[in-house]
Amino acid sequence: AMQSEAIALYRNLIRHGKKFSNYNFREYVLRRTREDFSANRKVADQKVVAELIAKGKVDLGIVQRQSALSRMFSPDMVLAVEKRGAESQ
Repeated sequence: AMQSEAIALYRNLIRHGKKFSNYNFREYVLRRTREDFSANRKVADQKVVAELIAKGKVDLGIVQRQSALSRMFSPDMVLAVEKRGAESQ
């Protein structure tokens, strides 16, 4: 059960990490996800695994929110503030 939950968490982090519009943020999330899961691959203590999964779920929520914001405010989008600033010049 823990293993399938960890695999699902890994896949979700990778899936949502790929949604960042900024290359640097996207690659950072993907690299950290792979490194963290690889570093903790040999953890056998179920209590520690449960704590790592709980932390991963919090991180997944952060990645989901930040990737959504990244897409909403991508650099190719002109914000209303920028339009207003250009008109006054």
